[in-house]
Amino acid sequence: MGGFGSGRLSDIKSTDYYRTIDIREWLPQRLIESAGCFTVSWFRNGKPNGKMNVRVEANQVRLSYSVRIDRGDWQYLNYSIGLQTTGCHFGGRRYWFSCPALGCGKRVAVLYMGDKYFACRKCCQLAYSSQRETLEDRAIRKVDKIREKLEWEPGFLNGRGLKPKGMHWKTFHRLWAEHDKFVGRAISGYTA
Repeated sequence: MGGFGSGRLSDIKSTDYYRTIDIREWLPQRLIESAGCFTVSWFRNGKPNGKMNVRVEANQVRLSYSVRIDRGDWQYLNYSIGLQTTGCHFGGRRYWFSCPALGCGKRVAVLYMGDKYFACRKCCQLAYSSQRETLEDRAIRKVDKIREKLEWEPGFLNGRGLKPKGMHWKTFHRLWAEHDKFVGRAISGYTA
């Protein structure tokens, strides 16, 4: 029963391979509050993958960009995406995109490009890569995260290192025990 790729998420595509725009990256430069025009990049796998023009209007932003599907002709798109705001605990407000997909309107920080339009993760039917990991993959990821905190070489087969300078012994022993627990989980997947 089960196995690699089994389950309902196996047919769902991962967010890693889709172009994204993240409103949180626009906020430090106060691009939305300036109510003007600006050019931003969209990203795929964390790397810039294209540019678009954005014009800030009342309670919305208008995106203008060109896209080519399956090496066909370039299509110029120009459409608006609603903005929502929420109050912050210490004053000010936080901006969000309102998913432009028909009937959605969900408040999100990140939009993904489907075929040619941006929409939320649910409307694009995307899953995070961590949702597709096996238990062994998750254990390996946790081991590497702990090894990074301990300043040890990545990879659970590389053995243990020394206690980092300045780290409390209690913290070191706790992380060491967690490390060994997740190494055991990772190895058990390989021997099964």
